[in-house]
Amino acid sequence: MTLVVVLLGTAVVLLALVSFLQRREFAKLRRWAEQPRLSDPPEADGAWGEVFNLLHRHRRTTLRRRRQLAQLIVRTRRAAQALPYGVTVLDSGFRLDWCNEMARRQLDLDPERDRGAPIVNILRHPGFVGYLRSGNYAEPLRLQSGGANAPAFAVQLVAFDLDAWLMLSQDVTRAERLEAMRRDFVANVSHELRTPLTVLSGFLETIQDLKLDPQRVRDYVDLMQPQAERMRRIIDDLLALSALEHAPPPAEERIAIRPLLERLRAETEQLSGGRHRIALHIDGQHDLRGSEREIASALLNLAGNAVRYTPAGGEIRLAWRSDSSGAEFVVTDTGIGIDAAHLPRLTERFYRVDRSRSRETGGTGLGLAIVKHALARHHATLAVESAPGKGSTFRARFPAARLAPAAQKVPG
Repeated sequence: MTLVVVLLGTAVVLLALVSFLQRREFAKLRRWAEQPRLSDPPEADGAWGEVFNLLHRHRRTTLRRRRQLAQLIVRTRRAAQALPYGVTVLDSGFRLDWCNEMARRQLDLDPERDRGAPIVNILRHPGFVGYLRSGNYAEPLRLQSGGANAPAFAVQLVAFDLDAWLMLSQDVTRAERLEAMRRDFVANVSHELRTPLTVLSGFLETIQDLKLDPQRVRDYVDLMQPQAERMRRIIDDLLALSALEHAPPPAEERIAIRPLLERLRAETEQLSGGRHRIALHIDGQHDLRGSEREIASALLNLAGNAVRYTPAGGEIRLAWRSDSSGAEFVVTDTGIGIDAAHLPRLTERFYRVDRSRSRETGGTGLGLAIVKHALARHHATLAVESAPGKGSTFRARFPAARLAPAAQKVPG
């Protein structure tokens, strides 16, 4: 009987000890789990040690996955920041959640200041409010605030989650201007060719329908010839401009400047027909590197413009200056001059200050566009100074990288 009591007492003590140990380990587990930021699980022996080891491995795996997820989020944000388009994240109620730097600049958004604000409270454009309410986001919406020269943006909503939207924005100002230039170019080409074609068609119908004596037919043919010549010049200039725009970089051949300028003066005097005083001044011992054909065409266009827009008796000065910092070709005339409002658009195709005068002088409206492209292909620039009644000065500036020491003449 005494033995049974002893055994029972021992069993109770052991159970109490085991219970105490279990409660102690459980308390460790509970204190660890209640931490605001979990550390490594406590150490223990036996079964609790295995449990804590499993928790330790699970925590390590979770931390590794969390770091990978954080890195993925950072990379995604960086990628969104690097996009050339505006990216704005909206929640299901079209409230701002996040935007990249491009969207901030384009739409004047602030991801910190505006977070949680309805997007219609930030973009108050009436067209955008209507676009948002329509529910049809298949096509982008064009937004423009301010005058005709204000930037234009295309905005489109794209669903990317059950409770989130992407608002994509893109600056389309340049694309719209290029499209407008294309439309103007087609309209101008049509207009420029229609006038001489109308004259030619009229004369041809007259010759065909009426019985004319040979002298009258010759007179009509003489009147038709300048119109045909005008169309040929327009087509030649269009082909030259197209060749400049799509040609590979110019050849790096040496262009002997002095002979080129002497030839240019002779051609300018021929265009003038003795109606102007023409002078040439050369200062510098440098040649150019590039395409002689393109450079000659550009310089002759500048000199030809001076001849066309300088009244008889006026003066045209051609000058070349070069040193170690670069070179410039300057054409100065005493012509009719140009108002400052027209100067920024002079190199546009078919742009004319006075359309009727351009036709009288034989200009095609493409000369300065050809000059601009030819110079740009040689990393050169064109500057214009002019005022009505005070003449004009055109400067073609070449960088030092385009210069080469002038070739020395060999005696004999």
